[in-house]
Amino acid sequence: MPNPQYPADIMRTGLPSFALTLALLAQPAHAEIRAVVVGVSDYLTLDADLKGPANDARLMAETLVARGVTPANITVLTSDPTNLPEGTATGQPTHDAILKALAAATAASTKGDTVVFTFSGHGAQAPDLSGDEGGGYDELLLPADATGWKGAIGSVENALVDDDLQAWSQTALDKGVQVIGLIDACHSATGFRAIGGQGVPRGIDEAQLGIPDDVVPVEGTPAPPLAGDFVFLYSSQSDQRSFEYPMADGSWHGEFTLRLAQTLRDAPKASWAQVLSATTEAMVQGHARQMPDGEGPLLSAPVFGTGSTTDRFPLKDGKLAAGLLEGLADGAEVTLYATPAGGQPLASMTLAKVSARESSLDGPPPASAQWAELTSAPPPVPLTLAAPVLADPSDTRDYGPWTIALPPAGAAPDLVPILTEGTIALAGADGVLDPEGPGSSPRIRPEPGETSAQAVTRTLEQAAHGLALRKVLAGATGRSLTGKAPLSMTIDRRPASGDCDHPGPQAPFDPEQGVAPCDQLWLTLTNTSGTAQDVSVLYFTADFQVQPIFPSQNLSNRLAPGESTRVGLQIEPGSTAGLEEIWTLAVPASPDAPRVDLTRLAPLQGTRAYAGASDPMTLWLEGRMDPDTANRGFTLKPAPLTMLRQILRLTPGDPAPAPMEN
Repeated sequence: MPNPQYPADIMRTGLPSFALTLALLAQPAHAEIRAVVVGVSDYLTLDADLKGPANDARLMAETLVARGVTPANITVLTSDPTNLPEGTATGQPTHDAILKALAAATAASTKGDTVVFTFSGHGAQAPDLSGDEGGGYDELLLPADATGWKGAIGSVENALVDDDLQAWSQTALDKGVQVIGLIDACHSATGFRAIGGQGVPRGIDEAQLGIPDDVVPVEGTPAPPLAGDFVFLYSSQSDQRSFEYPMADGSWHGEFTLRLAQTLRDAPKASWAQVLSATTEAMVQGHARQMPDGEGPLLSAPVFGTGSTTDRFPLKDGKLAAGLLEGLADGAEVTLYATPAGGQPLASMTLAKVSARESSLDGPPPASAQWAELTSAPPPVPLTLAAPVLADPSDTRDYGPWTIALPPAGAAPDLVPILTEGTIALAGADGVLDPEGPGSSPRIRPEPGETSAQAVTRTLEQAAHGLALRKVLAGATGRSLTGKAPLSMTIDRRPASGDCDHPGPQAPFDPEQGVAPCDQLWLTLTNTSGTAQDVSVLYFTADFQVQPIFPSQNLSNRLAPGESTRVGLQIEPGSTAGLEEIWTLAVPASPDAPRVDLTRLAPLQGTRAYAGASDPMTLWLEGRMDPDTANRGFTLKPAPLTMLRQILRLTPGDPAPAPMEN
């Protein structure tokens, strides 16, 4: 657990793994942007149909047009070419059609132009028989007419192999054309299984493709890396799966595509790196905690176009012309205005019914209201579980006491209870057991003197509180991809050196390295704004606990402009392996107001008004956490809340952080 320490190769380099990132670069005034958008929902031979890729293709085409791409320059290859932006070219997402469209876009482009390739569908791996893959396997994208392994050609028939895509990419780059690759598919060969989850993975294993076990990869010289101006965004890490999920209205989308499109709407001048970071933030608090990735020389370059010119949504006939695809949801609060920017708020209302592209209000808006701005996400609904699933059908242990203790299953579950090892593992909504390695899905284990039922109750209460607080903080936090945050954070790591009492030398923390037992992490927090900030630090563990880190013992947490403080953590034995998060929260201070200390939200009792909580922000957040609190009338959110999140990887057996003294 965290304890505060305060002193006061999907397709790596060789051929980019295109992740479905709709990212385009800022171009000279004369430059053209062309796009080939692929969404494979229906497979002609493989028993592997998906529900979301056609919707992804439609959403990405709309996002491209919204950012300024000419519809005539967009080719959409999808199994459902309906309701696309007027003027786009369409076709079926077959192997030859995809390569032909890419070749045509490249041929029509000149130096300084950009070609965007997005793919939403299944990915796979196959043994490399040409010897140009350092990892021994080719990465594949599977068009609609992909079949299985064909020994005569030594490949999966009609698959898009990374060698072919690299050849196309280099041809475009050699002309001085910039290449953007966006892929919502995965090539993970780690064997993760989705057990009873609502998500569907976008990857096919070797057995499904009929690849014989005796096919051995050929060793050889790896292909040279791409040379030129490119950026590639990936929907997940090379050891993860990418998932699609149903939305509240029953439509399906890839989690990455949906979050990416929502981010690009609000990214008028952001870089690809900023878009990737914001997309990651949205995905971490969503259904699956898959981690997107990106690479390429243009990662720090600005995204093309201007995106949305306002954070407000237009009102038409008393309804918002925006919905689930823009990140809205039933119960969200919006503030109404007469103008697209500035002006006085006219009213605060709640969204009563939200579909994919439209939202109804909980009453008639003022006659002069023409625009709505999202004030905060809806309060979290009670924790919902899927029906329990037995991990191994041959397991004959008696799980009766466990299943009896579980609450009834519900729709759109937050967690999937998986019966394994004589207990219950709590997988995410994707139903993947132990995604970060053995034991990384938290287990329900009775404490001394507890029954199975008591252990279930305690663990689920803890999970409900932790997940709800994460949703509330994320929903209350204003996100600006171009505005400057009032707080900066740097993290240093002192790795374990023998034991917990003798840490090694301090160096900048690299999130890719993860953390290990006895490691120390030191946060340097600096107020970069012109206003005093009240700063709190919380820690969210892999088993859903929220730990208070800073401040402690009622120490002052108010930072004056330019002032810094250091906060330390030490990784100690006892934590569940997996992904964990450091939350750093900042609220602008009012001169005569009490300090805002959000660590009071960490314990379970923080879900009800906590004695001593008197500042508006804490009371407002506690109200959002309390399901019995009704928000009515003109109740605007108090002072802005900034949230900086750092994700940590703990491997099996690694502990969670504990506080350190200066």
